[in-house]
Amino acid sequence: MAKKDSVNPDVFGAALLDFYNGKYSEDITVISSLTEDDEIPVPYLFRDYAKMPEIEQKALQLATGKILDVGACAGSHSLYLQQQGLDVSALDVSAGAIEVCRLRGIEKALQADVFELSEASYDTLLLLMNGTGIFKTLKNTQPALKHLASLLNTNGQILVDSSDIAFMYEEEDGSYWRDVNSNYYGEVTFQIQYKGKISNAFDWLYLDFKTLKAEAEKAGFFCEKILDGPHYEYLARLVKVD
Repeated sequence: MAKKDSVNPDVFGAALLDFYNGKYSEDITVISSLTEDDEIPVPYLFRDYAKMPEIEQKALQLATGKILDVGACAGSHSLYLQQQGLDVSALDVSAGAIEVCRLRGIEKALQADVFELSEASYDTLLLLMNGTGIFKTLKNTQPALKHLASLLNTNGQILVDSSDIAFMYEEEDGSYWRDVNSNYYGEVTFQIQYKGKISNAFDWLYLDFKTLKAEAEKAGFFCEKILDGPHYEYLARLVKVD
């Protein structure tokens, strides 16, 4: 991993603003503790409903009531829901992302960390594009879910997607290699880089469904799998049980 900066640059925000303002010239580089560097194509973050994966389309179909789009990024999900006449708020920690959301016409956009919100009530929380990532670690999953529950109305729901990345540990003979002394295999550390600026390292969590279900039930949710994707990803719905 590259060295941390003392000030954490808004890498996603810079890339999104460049694209919106017609200055797109490169993609976001993802530096991972698990595998080789990868890229996030910035245009993909501005996709419309027709170009979204089936899992995201299904989540948007299931979103009801007062909706909070957590980690809204460029606001593609929020924009679609708003166009359908739904009451949706886009939320992101990135100032640049929220500026882009507003420029794209999203009426309710808030720069904040969802775990710092309080006294809010929603019927649906959307956590998409590996939404379990914001839990950071397996150990933090249950307290994170309990906080999210505090933001929900009675019978409120969380629509969240993730991936079981066990396949990344598969050997040529079909067996799986894992260090039994290490943390949960879905815990990854990332940095993102764009036009010479690099973020501080941050933890990100990929949860297999069985583990998500167990943690969700401990936190007071009913949890069901809604849909499997083509490559180990899935959509789940967590309903608050009062």
